Amino acid sequence: MARLKKKIRAKVINGSEIFGEIVFSEMPITFLGGVDPKKGVVCEKNHVLYGKTIKNKILVFPHGKGSTVGSYVIYQMKKLKTAPKAFIVEKADEMVLSGALISDIPMFVVESIEELREAKIAKIRGEEIELYG
Repeated sequence: MARLKKKIRAKVINGSEIFGEIVFSEMPITFLGGVDPKKGVVCEKNHVLYGKTIKNKILVFPHGKGSTVGSYVIYQMKKLKTAPKAFIVEKADEMVLSGALISDIPMFVVESIEELREAKIAKIRGEEIELYG
């Protein structure tokens, strides 16, 4: 495993223990029309993650945007096995929060996602997130 870079604290919304590769975006994400639920790929043009997969990744982003129907897109992704492994956000907005809860996807809130920008892998146990480079 890569070298431990730092540990940060998070508020646990759903889930407790997870390990995986991080996909980082400083931009909010819209799931309805911005993510292809069949592929688990960001399809919103001009988004920093355009064309990148979020399937089975720990998705780090500030918050969701757009229609609350996006929560059902998250649920569809879970059923299709194309959903992220977990969400780490700065703000638990209604769309992502409800999508995570109905889909049983772990979700964590941090004070600043900027601390995760350079990390490649995260190991989450409760309120502690270990970041590896």
